Amino acid sequence: MVATPYEESRRKRMEENRKRMEALNLTQLSQSLHKSSSPISKPSPSKPRTTEKQLVVVRRSGRVANQPAPVYKEILIDRVIIPRSRTSSGGSYDKYRDYSKRVYASDEARVEALDKAEKLQSELNSPHPFFIKTMLQSHVTGGFWLGLPVRFCKKNLPKRDEVMTLIDEDGNESPATFLAQKTGLSAGWRGFAIAHKLADGDALIFELVKRTAFKVYIIRVNGPSFRG
Repeated sequence: MVATPYEESRRKRMEENRKRMEALNLTQLSQSLHKSSSPISKPSPSKPRTTEKQLVVVRRSGRVANQPAPVYKEILIDRVIIPRSRTSSGGSYDKYRDYSKRVYASDEARVEALDKAEKLQSELNSPHPFFIKTMLQSHVTGGFWLGLPVRFCKKNLPKRDEVMTLIDEDGNESPATFLAQKTGLSAGWRGFAIAHKLADGDALIFELVKRTAFKVYIIRVNGPSFRG
């Protein structure tokens, strides 16, 4: 069978390629690579990870290593009672805080003390501004807060907090803090009230003799004026 021109041309190309491969020694190299290559191995299934728990002794400082471990528990502690302070006259503040022993003035006695205070004020004929205050339990026991007339404070007293001096009829002076915003006497008033044994229903005349000083006259609810 006679070969066609195409087949003859193809045979010549293949023959040329073979000779080139032999010249470059590519045939033997290809065969050696084929023999040395190994199939791709599949990864072996991993084993499940296991953890082991161990109890470890906590390290302790060398100073306490030989001592027993601390034990925490509730301990009942007895309440410590601090004695109340006493007044300058030796009496305790407790009796002024015992609300069960409060003595309230009757309406008649309260009005009578107020009438006596108004009469005394007119007899003084003072040019200084003044006001009369009837004592309540909150003024002389417990909280010891004395609120002053708002109009009087705004007209006559300092616009800022000041230390006022309270002068009794014997000339004894006692400091008391005036709170401008609250228009009242706070720190120091308790000492004055206790020292002068003020009681519910007493009527007090506050005469502003100086910018920060009151002369105080005390009219007892069940007695004459207190002088000292």
